[in-house]
Amino acid sequence: MFGGLKEKLRAARERLGSSIKAAAPAPAPDQEVPPTAAKAPAGGGKEPAAAPGAAPPAGPGIVGKIRVLITERELVVSEKNIADALSDLEMTLLESDVALPVTDAIIARVRAELVGSHRRIGESVDDLVTGALKHALLDVLGKGFDLKGYIDTHERPVKILFTGVNGTGKTTTVAKIGSYLRKQGYSVVIGAGDTYRAGAIEQIAVHAERIGIKVIQHQEGADPSAVLFDAVQYAQSHKIDVILADTAGRFHNKANLMNQLEKIRRVMKPDLIVYVDEAVAGNDAVVRAAEFDRTVGADAVVLTKADMDSRGGAAISIAHTIGKPLMFLGTGQSYEDIMPFEPVQLVGELLGEA
Repeated sequence: MFGGLKEKLRAARERLGSSIKAAAPAPAPDQEVPPTAAKAPAGGGKEPAAAPGAAPPAGPGIVGKIRVLITERELVVSEKNIADALSDLEMTLLESDVALPVTDAIIARVRAELVGSHRRIGESVDDLVTGALKHALLDVLGKGFDLKGYIDTHERPVKILFTGVNGTGKTTTVAKIGSYLRKQGYSVVIGAGDTYRAGAIEQIAVHAERIGIKVIQHQEGADPSAVLFDAVQYAQSHKIDVILADTAGRFHNKANLMNQLEKIRRVMKPDLIVYVDEAVAGNDAVVRAAEFDRTVGADAVVLTKADMDSRGGAAISIAHTIGKPLMFLGTGQSYEDIMPFEPVQLVGELLGEA
């Protein structure tokens, strides 16, 4: 997942590290001591013998002076040291479909953390650079959305409405999340609110049967608000933990469909609105998510097809851009191929730590 971005971040990290190493001062002349001089002082006398296992003396002798010079010298990283490497990192992020405001935020955080930092000669440059990148990425990724924690702390049934554009895998995502929640011990009912797309009701019914979840449905062409109202009534009377409401895919610029979604909101009164889009859509997914949030609202985001996305731009950008957390990443075709979004784990993978 996001293999292309991993490789580009590795190259950018190496470039930053090389830039910092290249800025280290050359050894001072008094550090370049012949081996014989390191063994004996200039007067021909001998250094006092050290006790067995003891560290060599760091006193007035030449060896001690050299050791102090080497260990106490520091490099203070300047803007000039890393300017070119930061430009490379900026291009890496933009080429990976990371949105411009998010790229700017990452570069600013890395610059702020590195410029003016003190590094003792001999300390790991890679640790310094990796730490700065890690903190910058975690800043823009946010904390994710803990669905289990939300359900456990809210009144049942928790009503979750899924929205998104056509063809992004929204209906399959509803089924995957239903399967995930059942395995976590929650009771679930699905509302088949996509009543207009040909075969949509049959599709969600097949999914529901396979994963052992009750589906509430009406005939094709029915009012989706009525379907989801009935799903809420069923969940309340049967003490169901979670309602997952599927809806028809729609584009944000289709006024009649967006008005229909607003009616669904009024009737169902969802606790959460989840926007679903494809990771492979890159910046388009970010723009569409912002428009859906502006018109009908969104509390969290699910990105499908993350396993097919080498760039990772949408996953990096979407939470920071629209101010809404990522909840899940879809990673394949089976019901198990969905993972709660965990920023620390993702950053570890991107930086080769996991």
